[in-house]
Amino acid sequence: MNTVTEKNVIGVWPGLHYRDGQAALKFLTEGLGFTVVASYQGAVEGSIAHAELSWPTGGGIMLGSADAKAEPDEFTALTDQRQSVYLVHDDPDSLIGRAIGAGAVVVRGLEDTDYGSRGFTVRDFEGNLWSVGTYAGEIPK
Repeated sequence: MNTVTEKNVIGVWPGLHYRDGQAALKFLTEGLGFTVVASYQGAVEGSIAHAELSWPTGGGIMLGSADAKAEPDEFTALTDQRQSVYLVHDDPDSLIGRAIGAGAVVVRGLEDTDYGSRGFTVRDFEGNLWSVGTYAGEIPK
């Protein structure tokens, strides 16, 4: 298990919650290029108690899905809210077709920005926004 003292730990992992966790795993791996690192079934067959997906350039996301037998809590309430994640990718032009092929709806097509990024935004099957671009953030001073 990684700990915060190990140098290979990425410190930010957005957590998303879906109504259909299996469909989320399929979209995120086939459509955007995530890799499933771990996935644990929830109390109801097909639900996901916890999954970890890694992103090719580092970091990743965690996700879970609604479980009809579980008591609702602060996290499962997120399934009814739209969420947004930005992904750094060296070649968004090569990724947009893959995302569309997996069912994504284009919200903002490929474009170059005035701050030097090239990217796009798509909406997944549950309404979450996924922005992909070359902008990797400013280097802290």
